[in-house]
Amino acid sequence: MEQKKSLLKSWVEAARPKTLPASLSPVLLACVLAWCEGVFRLIPAILCFGVALLAQIASNFANDYFDFKKGADREDRLGPERAVAQGWITPGTMLKATFITLGFSCLCGCMLLFYAGWELIPVGIAIALCVLAYSAGPFPLAYNGLGDVCVILFYGVIPLCFTYYVQAGSFSLLSFLLSLSLGLLSTNILVVNNYRDYVQDKTARKRTTIVLFGRGFGRIFYLMNGIVAFLLAMPLLFEAPTWVLLLFAAFFTLFIKTWRELYHFEGKELNKTLAHTARNVFLFTLLLSLLLLSFWLHQPEYVG
Repeated sequence: MEQKKSLLKSWVEAARPKTLPASLSPVLLACVLAWCEGVFRLIPAILCFGVALLAQIASNFANDYFDFKKGADREDRLGPERAVAQGWITPGTMLKATFITLGFSCLCGCMLLFYAGWELIPVGIAIALCVLAYSAGPFPLAYNGLGDVCVILFYGVIPLCFTYYVQAGSFSLLSFLLSLSLGLLSTNILVVNNYRDYVQDKTARKRTTIVLFGRGFGRIFYLMNGIVAFLLAMPLLFEAPTWVLLLFAAFFTLFIKTWRELYHFEGKELNKTLAHTARNVFLFTLLLSLLLLSFWLHQPEYVG
């Protein structure tokens, strides 16, 4: 147990900054799409970033607290150290921080009501409930094989589609397809996490999809998520400039290299794969953004 870690560093690590691109990426891509369609609005975009970032930090704090309470964070933990389990932050303080951070996320969401309709309220409630229900309550989602579905919804479909909605005032098929693509790729962050913690999760009765179906399934699942993510973006690639296609080809090579790490890394080595997977999500977002901007530059009147 590390006692000398500074309080600031403890909170920064508890927020898990390396995973935060997963929540920022769909909002960024939605803003780029809105810009290309001439409907971008700065203040709603900033508020959407606030909702997404603060909700993920609150979720990370909640996981830190509830996984400790459920005994999922033990001394043989292979992932990055957890603040409560290591004694850097007390359980009560972490729980308070969870609700405070979630409250600020909800505040940003309430301010979005000035730019969109009351239909955002159920979405906000769903986000808040999922932050807590992911690892808490009588039926914690992460402990019952539903974590992957949550990632697709809350790190893909909901943030991207509704960030686009509060700017454009409507939904679009393109925003939905891009949200699924990004959500599937973000799911691989969870896949690596659960793949690494297979033995510990099984002991703690945390029934992730990897515990339910095995590590072999996890490797196939990771690959298929990436392939389907590419297929969903494929219609855009048919009209992409050559230089953009080359960048996507390079990215796919990088994705395959990261996937192969699941066959070669074990234990704490997989933390590198976790970081590489989060990096890939952000790079994929940047590539999709470049693709949309390349269309806009050649066709300023472009509408998805």
